[in-house]
Amino acid sequence: MKVRVRAAASEGEANAALVKLIARSLGVAVRDVSLIAGATARLKRVRVSGAGATLAATLEKICAIG
Repeated sequence: MKVRVRAAASEGEANAALVKLIARSLGVAVRDVSLIAGATARLKRVRVSGAGATLAATLEKICAIG
């Protein structure tokens, strides 16, 4: 998934904005999204906790739109 945020890359603002954006897009709480790799890199890996089937269906909708 390719995502862009407008927040500055300093002091973790862009990472926080990314986590919030993913949480909002997937309909989960911010606490259910965590950055597991790439905190200082352009490419990042996130973990999303929640019901797998629901998350998969939501991701499929997002991919179909974009």
